[in-house]
Parts: sequence; structure tokens; C-alpha cells
Amino acid sequence: MQIMKIMKTIEKIPGGLMLVPLFLGAIIHTFAPNSGTYFGSFTNGLMTGTVPILAVWFFLMGTGINVKATGTVLRKSGTLVLTKIAVAWGVAIVASLFIPEAGIQTGFFAGLSVLALISVMDMTNGGLYASIMQQYGTKEEAGAFVLMSLESGPLVTMLILGSTGLAAFEPHVFVGAILPFLVGFILGNLDRDFRDFFSKATHVMIPFFGFALGNSIDLSVIVKTGLFGIVLGLSVIIITGIPLMLADKFIGGGNGTAGLAASSTAGAAVANPMIIATMKPEFLPVAEAATALVAACIIVTSILVPILTAYWAKYMNKKSKGKDNLKEATA
Repeated sequence: MQIMKIMKTIEKIPGGLMLVPLFLGAIIHTFAPNSGTYFGSFTNGLMTGTVPILAVWFFLMGTGINVKATGTVLRKSGTLVLTKIAVAWGVAIVASLFIPEAGIQTGFFAGLSVLALISVMDMTNGGLYASIMQQYGTKEEAGAFVLMSLESGPLVTMLILGSTGLAAFEPHVFVGAILPFLVGFILGNLDRDFRDFFSKATHVMIPFFGFALGNSIDLSVIVKTGLFGIVLGLSVIIITGIPLMLADKFIGGGNGTAGLAASSTAGAAVANPMIIATMKPEFLPVAEAATALVAACIIVTSILVPILTAYWAKYMNKKSKGKDNLKEATA
């Protein structure tokens, strides 16, 4: 009997560990929305447990971050993270001047909201970035994903919404959002055994989280994003990629490759709209459409960013060799 390679097939899909269970859950929710209630018990908990699963995931991610990262890694990752957040913050301010609180309801831009824009732009796919830079960058550049985990979750989205006046969050809500992550971070750095034990489970939680989140999504909303979802994904690469490349070159000391590699949308970002809506119910009307747009951006950026980064890295290497040859000829 031949063993099926289901896991390897899923891993070939950009963000597959998150997106495949997410779409599976969305299919169930679309065609059998009462399945969780029907089965009840643990099955219902698995299908509707987005928040507790995410809380465990944040704790696990926190344990995996080593505070003793080298200065080069911290400078590179800090530059990319702060630039990504600054761009998302700027986009939020500009967008809030033109997009109504309830989002755009009709036309080509239907489903677009400030919440959707922040969610697709303020988080980088750290795993994708690391894999790209291991191939086209230095070891220090690949290690720059260490701080990108700080973008994961709703904290940055909450800070941007709060600082732009689009939403007000009580201090204890901020603490509640990051406390599992902080506890994991502290334990992982106090005892390496904690880090080694818990950080290994980070990827294990992703399919469960994706499945639970999918069970809150109606696929008809994703279908409605259509061409606009693709256009928004391209916009994320352009709007965040250019500032990231400039910051990488002039602050991080690179050649722009790391900046372009960081211009993706993180898989975890797909949860932000619903999490924010849970904390602030006024965002519920736009959360479902925002989730669909984020999912589209994850797919688009996960496919295009590695391709574009590869071309840019080859171009820069060729340019660098050309300069070296010119210097030798001059000498």
C-alpha cells in the first residue's frame, strides 16, 4: 500500500499549513454552518476555539525568541519591523480620510476597510522571509526574522488603530493581548529547556488555528473579493516593499533584498480582523470581508515575493560583480 504524501503536498502551497485548514473550515461553515453545534463537545470546541488556540500559539512563539540575538540581527530585524509598522500606520491615517467606518460596500473595492489595510500591511511572513534569505542573503539577514514574531497577533494592529484615533482600547486589553506572548518570552529566556520544549510546538498549532478560524468564514465573501484581492496583494508588495528596500539599504546596511523579502503578508494576519472585532464589536460588520481580503493577500504575496526577491538578488549580484570587475580593470 502506497503512503500518501499529504503533508508534503500541503507544504508546497504558500502558507499551506495555515490556508488549507482555513479553507477546509470555511467550506464546512459555508455549506454546513451548524456542524459544530450539532456535534458539540470537543468537536465544537475545535471548530470554534479560535481565541484559546491563538493564546497558546502566542505563548509558544514567545518562548522561541532568544533575547541574546546578535547586534547585526537586531539592527536588521528592528529596521524591517519598524519600517513595516510605520508604513501600515501611514496607510491607516491616509485611508481613514477616505474610507468610511463601515468600509466600502459596493463596486470594485467592496469589502475594503481601514482594518483590512492595516491587517495586510503590518505583519511580515517571518517563515517565508527566513527561507528566502537563507537562499539569497547572509546568515545574519536570515536571522532577522527573530523580531518579526513581535508583529504577530493583534497588538500592532491595536496600537495603530489606537494611535490614529480609529479605536480606543483600555490598557488592560492591551496587556491581555500580549500577556501570553510575554510569559512565553520570559520563560524561554530564563530557561533554555523551556524554549527547546515549547518552541517546537509552534508550527503544530498552526493547522488547528487555521481550521477554527475558517469555521467563522463564509466562502461567498472570499469569492466576492475576486480581482480586487489580487490587486490588494500587489499593492502590499509595492507600498511596503519600496520603503522596506530603502530602509534595508540605508539603515540596515543591505542591498534591498531583505526589504523586498519582508514585503509579504503574514499567515497569522488572517486572524486579526476577527480578533479585533471580538474586542471592539463596532468592527464586526467589516471583519468578515477583511478576513477574506487578508487571505487573498497572503496567497498573492507568498507566491510573488519569493519570485521578485530572487530576480532582485540576482540583479544585485550581477551589478556587484560588474563593479568588482571594473575596479580590477582600473587597478
